[in-house]
Amino acid sequence: MISLITQIFIIVLFLTFSFGPAFFALINTGIKHGYKTGAMLATGVVLSDFFLCVLIILLVHFGATNVIQDDKTQRFMGILAGIILIIFGSLYFRKPIKKTNDTIEIKVPSTLSMLLKGFFLNLLNPAVWFIWLGNVTAVSKSLDYSVIKMLVFFSITLALVWLVELGKISASAKLNKFLTEKIMISINRLTGILLVCFGILLIYKHYFQE
Repeated sequence: MISLITQIFIIVLFLTFSFGPAFFALINTGIKHGYKTGAMLATGVVLSDFFLCVLIILLVHFGATNVIQDDKTQRFMGILAGIILIIFGSLYFRKPIKKTNDTIEIKVPSTLSMLLKGFFLNLLNPAVWFIWLGNVTAVSKSLDYSVIKMLVFFSITLALVWLVELGKISASAKLNKFLTEKIMISINRLTGILLVCFGILLIYKHYFQE
């Protein structure tokens, strides 16, 4: 029991404070658009994690994890993810920010667009697939490869991840009132640069180093 609780703590900590593309996108969205919009992006990320978790549990159960470990699959996912991250990152340079009566006005994205952005931003990151493969493999040993037990375990774990993500969004949203137009533009550019860099590194790793 103690071992499982420890594993939950480690997984929650690792998923919520891994400094990947989703992390920076969440913080940026919370700062720019506030809690509600940021919460939708976080929900999309967690739904993506749940989808990957269920998929990999089934792959482990049926002994088909070679699909993830296949070199061609990794290369395709890495290049696709890199291209998408570069596109996402580029958008941060194009979004207009207007200031009226000392208030920063930014067009708020739709709920669906935020859910989909969070879902695919996380889903198309090859590193996340391997993180979940490691999580499922480690936990399955403690739960005797029971699919039902693992689904319950990871459902609880991801519920906690979601709550921590909402906490991060809430904290970042409070920074909005202290931001000037210049700072907001700098945050946009920094987030865009980071996402583009992640994308270039993925393409380089999965194409030029093959």
